[in-house]
Amino acid sequence: MSKDIAVNKQAFRDYTIFERMECGIELKGSEVKSVRAGRVNFKDSFARIENGEVLLYNTHISPYFEASYMNVEALRVRKLLLHKIEIAKLFIQVSQKGFTLVPLKAYFNSRGFVKIELAVCKGKRSFDKRDDIKRKEAELDISRVLKSRRR
Repeated sequence: MSKDIAVNKQAFRDYTIFERMECGIELKGSEVKSVRAGRVNFKDSFARIENGEVLLYNTHISPYFEASYMNVEALRVRKLLLHKIEIAKLFIQVSQKGFTLVPLKAYFNSRGFVKIELAVCKGKRSFDKRDDIKRKEAELDISRVLKSRRR
């Protein structure tokens, strides 16, 4: 069982998700305290493969105020921890036109380590978003009808 720290709701709305992958994240000491406090924001964050490493950009981890001089920059580039085979697989998928790596959520695994759920995604167009809204509204209407029949 895992405890979610932060969820990237914008990614579920703006992207079609093709594959998900769990990966670790390299954090400094004071960042771990901030993550445990839930001070993580994924707005506009993405990952990129550079020099055989997966790097996470624009993820905001607020500074831990009690850490004084040990704090690091909130929007610094962070390394994601994956095996070489997994990185090669991601590189092949992302090299196709229109695909990108987007973090979906941060959570603690059963051993207490911070993990990031990374997804291979493709951006949705406006008509795709409208189709999703219609489908969700239809499902909601069906569930309402079924709920009223039970009474």
